[in-house]
Amino acid sequence: MISRELLNFLRKLKQNNNKEWFHANKPTYRIVRQEFEQQVALLIAGLSRFDEGVKSLEPRDCMFRINRDIRFSKDKSPYKTNFGAYIAPGGRKGGYAGYYFHLEPGASFIAGGVYMPPSASLKAIRNEIYHHTDEFLELLNDPEFKKHFGGLDNIEKLKTAPQGFPKDFEHIGLLNHKHYTASKPLSDEELASETLVDDMLEAYEALYPMNYFLNEAIDSTQP
Repeated sequence: MISRELLNFLRKLKQNNNKEWFHANKPTYRIVRQEFEQQVALLIAGLSRFDEGVKSLEPRDCMFRINRDIRFSKDKSPYKTNFGAYIAPGGRKGGYAGYYFHLEPGASFIAGGVYMPPSASLKAIRNEIYHHTDEFLELLNDPEFKKHFGGLDNIEKLKTAPQGFPKDFEHIGLLNHKHYTASKPLSDEELASETLVDDMLEAYEALYPMNYFLNEAIDSTQP
């Protein structure tokens, strides 16, 4: 479960997103960050039971910094108002499909798959889906996957067929995605549940076959 203190810290940070407030509350930040780190450690341990690709990871390999990169942003708020972790082979920068946990009061969610894959990985994924369409559809139509995630996220899609693929392909909609992800919201009440980690792992396990499929494609691009 996620403590009230952690959620309250993020709420207050959203209201006071400046360096002066953050530095004055640095001791509290260290405490709640450690709590989030412990949650990530529990998730890594649980995920390792069915996905061996993440079993050697440490929380620091997966957690994102709270500082925002404001160099090219009109929003100059210095801090994110959430905690986030991406658990995947090689850690958050490994380039593989994995499992994401976004913790933000009123806007928390879990997700998986691969977001913004580089062009070589994206092409390999589309090729894998094109040549093994029935297998991919079977993954998406699995009752457990559909129960937790419904289907792929429609974040960004091409308006036409990607280059190199026939426009009349029956399932062209599967190839138009720029990201191959699926997500599920988490309410603040669910965050406070003593079964939170187990519930998250149940959903992540339903997502694992899709990640395995995507990572098989991504592996084909490695030297």
